[in-house]
Amino acid sequence: MRIGELARRTAVSERSLRYYEEQGLLTAERTPGGHRDYPETAVDRVVRIQELYAAGLHSTRIRELLPCMRDQDGGPSAVATPRLVDDLTAERDRIDRLIADLVRSRDTLDEVIRAAGES
Repeated sequence: MRIGELARRTAVSERSLRYYEEQGLLTAERTPGGHRDYPETAVDRVVRIQELYAAGLHSTRIRELLPCMRDQDGGPSAVATPRLVDDLTAERDRIDRLIADLVRSRDTLDEVIRAAGES
């Protein structure tokens, strides 16, 4: 499929798809005319990339993790290693710390709102 169709099917801009390719996160064949031609599996790959970005991972980390993950369900691939588990656990722990920080911030705001409402 061409880049425009992949962008439409994943709701990701063509610019982002080109960036993913530059970062080694996504690959495409080239037609004789030089157009990108993505396989059907690229849809799942782009969805997985978006999920990992949303989790706060950067492109370098995503590039390291993608070969160890199946695109269709995000589970481990045949080449997954114990390192993948360690890396993902570290990322989850980082996210847990961020969540805890956000909860503390929300609690502080709740206290200020409550105090302001009582005056």
